[in-house]
Amino acid sequence: MTDDNRFIIDPATRDLHGDDDRLRAAGPLVPVTAEGVHTWAATRYSTLLAVLTHPDLSRELRYWKDRDSAPPGTAITRIVTDTSMLNAEGDEHRRLRAPLTAAFTPRRLKRLRPRIEELTAGLIDRLAAMPPDQPVDMRKEFAYPLPRDVISDMIGIPAAHQERLHELTDAVAQVGGSLDDTPDLRQALHVLLGQIIDERRDSPGEDLITDLITLREQDGGRLSNEELFATIELLFIAGHVTTVNLITNAIGALLHVPDQVELLRVGKCPYSAAVEETLRWDSPIAYFPMRYAQRDVEIDGVRVRAGEPVLACFASAGRDPDQYGEDAHLFDLTDPPATHLSFGHGPHFCLGAPLARLEAEVALSALFDAFPEIAPAVPAEELRPLDTLLGNSTRTMPVLLGPRAQ
Repeated sequence: MTDDNRFIIDPATRDLHGDDDRLRAAGPLVPVTAEGVHTWAATRYSTLLAVLTHPDLSRELRYWKDRDSAPPGTAITRIVTDTSMLNAEGDEHRRLRAPLTAAFTPRRLKRLRPRIEELTAGLIDRLAAMPPDQPVDMRKEFAYPLPRDVISDMIGIPAAHQERLHELTDAVAQVGGSLDDTPDLRQALHVLLGQIIDERRDSPGEDLITDLITLREQDGGRLSNEELFATIELLFIAGHVTTVNLITNAIGALLHVPDQVELLRVGKCPYSAAVEETLRWDSPIAYFPMRYAQRDVEIDGVRVRAGEPVLACFASAGRDPDQYGEDAHLFDLTDPPATHLSFGHGPHFCLGAPLARLEAEVALSALFDAFPEIAPAVPAEELRPLDTLLGNSTRTMPVLLGPRAQ
C-alpha cells in the first residue's frame, strides 16, 4: 500500500491470489491504482455481485469523470473505449446483444458439439504423435487451438486469412510466437478483421458474420457499420482467449493438486465439476474494467462518488471465504460451487458462457481419457503468469503426456 492508501495492482505479479487475499483483507471496496488509473476495487463476492447489478453503476464511459486522463494503449483503455455491447446499457445494450443470442442457444450449441468433439479428437491425435517423454506445452498445443478454431468456424474466417489471424491472436492469447501483444498488433488485427468482414459481405456463408451483415442490411440498420465491426471483433477475441485460460487453468489444477484427476477417472465427479471449480478457484479473468457511479452511492459501507470507477476483481471473489468458507483457497472437485461470478452477472452475463463450458468439458474429458499417465513437467511455482491485468493464467503449461491409452 502506498502513502495515499492505494494498492498498486501489478499486472506482472507472480502471486495474484496472494495479492487478492491482501485486497480482501483491506475491505470490500479498496482504493487501488491499476495501469495508472485510480479506481475502487470490488474484492469480495457479495460486493462484486452488488457492483455488477447496482442500478446506479454503469459501463457507459461518459459517466467516468477522469476518462480523458486514462493512459493510452493499456488493457483498461482498450476495454473501456470498446464500442460494442460490452459498454452499452439498457435499451442500447439489448439492441446490440439481441442479434447474437441465437448463436448461443442450447439448440445451436447441441448442433455444434460434434464439431467441437471432432476438433478435439484431431488435437489429441496430434498430441499422441509427439514424444511421450518430452515436455509439451498444453496451452499452446491444446488449450489455445480448440477455442480459436471453434470461434473461427462460428464467425466465418476464410481459410486464406487463418494463418495471419492465428499469428496475431497467438500474441493476444499469449501462447508464444514471434509477436508481442502491443497496440500496433491490435491495430493490425483490427485491419485484418475489417478485411474479412468486407470479403464476407461480397461472399456470404453460413456463419455469424454473414448473419450480422444480413441483419444490418435487412433491418433498417439496426447495427451501424462501426457496431457491426466492434461486435465481431469482440466475439472473436473474447470468444476464445478466456476459454484458453479456462482450459489451461483446469489442466494445471488437475495435475498440480493431488488426487483430483482420479476423482474424474473413477466417475466420482463429472468433468463439469472440474470446469465449475476451476472457474471459481482460478478464474480466467483477474480484473475487469470498469463500472462508473452515475451518482453518489454507498456499497458495503463505502461511499463511491459520482464519476468514480469500480474495477471488478473476479479472481478475488472466487476465493472469498465469506462466500465459500475457510477452504475457499483449496481446489476440491467434491465441493464444486453452487454459484460463482466468473462469467459476470445480470444483463452483461457472458453470452458465450455455455460455449466455454462445453469446450472445456469436452477438452478435459478427451485429454485425461487419452493420456492416463499425463503429469506436470515442472512444479507449479515455476509457471510464469500472463503479465496482464485482465487475464489470469500461465504463459505455458508443460506436461509429460506419457503413452496414449489403448
